[in-house]
Amino acid sequence: QVQLVESGGGLVQAGGSLRLSCAASGSIFSISVMDWYRQAPGKQRELVARISRLGNTNYADSVKGRFTISRDNPKNTVYLQMNNLKPEDTAVYYCHLALKDYWGQGTQVTVSS
Repeated sequence: QVQLVESGGGLVQAGGSLRLSCAASGSIFSISVMDWYRQAPGKQRELVARISRLGNTNYADSVKGRFTISRDNPKNTVYLQMNNLKPEDTAVYYCHLALKDYWGQGTQVTVSS
């Protein structure tokens, strides 16, 4: 069983930055696609960013140019650097290990206007 532990969420003003981290236990991290999803109140969970095991990335249109996903395989950690945050980025952010469909517990990001 792989455990995913997110950290780095918090309250920030519009235009600010946060860096989320997701640390994974187990040995399959390096061979799995890793995702960041988010879910705002009353809305469906949506894919924010994805990174392949080799580092290829994809982003939701709403975050392109502002968010950057990266991974450090020796540290079993995936990151989400979020810049120029907007109030509409407010959500619970979840780390997802695609290979086994494992989810982290989520970390709250709140952006004030």
